[in-house]
Amino acid sequence: MKILVAGGAGYIGSVLVPLLQEHGYEVVVVDRCWFGNHLPQGTEVVQQDLFELGEADFAGIEQVVFLAGLSNDPMAEFSPAMNFVENGALPSYLAFVAKKAGVRRFVYASSCSIYGYTVNELYHEESPVTCGYPYGISKLQGERGVLQLHDEAFSAIALRQGTVNGYSPRTRFDLIVNTMFKCAIQEQHITINNPSIWRPLIDIRDTSAAFLRAIQADYTISGTFNVALDNFTVGQVGDIVKDEVEHVTGKKVRITVGNVQDYRNYKVTCDKARTYLGFFPKYSIADMVDSLYGHLDEYGDFSNEAYYNINTFTRLMTTGELGK
Repeated sequence: MKILVAGGAGYIGSVLVPLLQEHGYEVVVVDRCWFGNHLPQGTEVVQQDLFELGEADFAGIEQVVFLAGLSNDPMAEFSPAMNFVENGALPSYLAFVAKKAGVRRFVYASSCSIYGYTVNELYHEESPVTCGYPYGISKLQGERGVLQLHDEAFSAIALRQGTVNGYSPRTRFDLIVNTMFKCAIQEQHITINNPSIWRPLIDIRDTSAAFLRAIQADYTISGTFNVALDNFTVGQVGDIVKDEVEHVTGKKVRITVGNVQDYRNYKVTCDKARTYLGFFPKYSIADMVDSLYGHLDEYGDFSNEAYYNINTFTRLMTTGELGK
């Protein structure tokens, strides 16, 4: 099977693409490579704007995985207009063209952030979505644009991911566990703005496995699926990261707790993904920390722009390089 991975040179793609190759899939990546290319040597990478793809570019492609777009709230808030184009319009356009070209399935990387701010209950895929901020709204728009195209000949799946963490060859330190790890290693100090806020988390190896399960699912399956390890308070996450960093380094780590308001608070259930996709996560928060620590020698300067999506994105926007 030949799979096109849109945005496959990024944080998740740098783990998912090798996984797909290990399972015998032929993979072509289309990516503007804002954050470089860390994929295995020999991977076919087309450096191109995804809006430029037409039906002919999907010849021989059986499935498409969409990982592209703006990846977090800071990027979305820096450029709301580009956020809605890249996260809402782009996946809808690609799914439309892919379907016309005869592609069998389109898998969209969505986010649990669409649930917004919820009360103390587990949200499933049919629960109301309340997010009123650009990133969550745009991810929901992308979902709906893709899913409304599904029929007997075209499967459409949206994976609503919890916050993804852990090591990738294209490493990020702007994610909750990864940020706490960096601070614990660099400063022996973790700052927790609001310990009571809930987040669903997932290791990058598990979310890559979820995409694999979606790819391998029967073509009669379509719809939205929450994928996460579990739900944790930010306070819990801080304690786990602290304990594991202390364990692997032998150094004491301090925690400072604040009470900063956060508009994101949600807990989800992943029963549907287990039932229909056979998705069972394996990696704990401690495993995420261990994966990051195992590559400590690679990072160099933790302040490097490449580790923070908003920093790279801001530079590309302000210098006009994205226009090129």
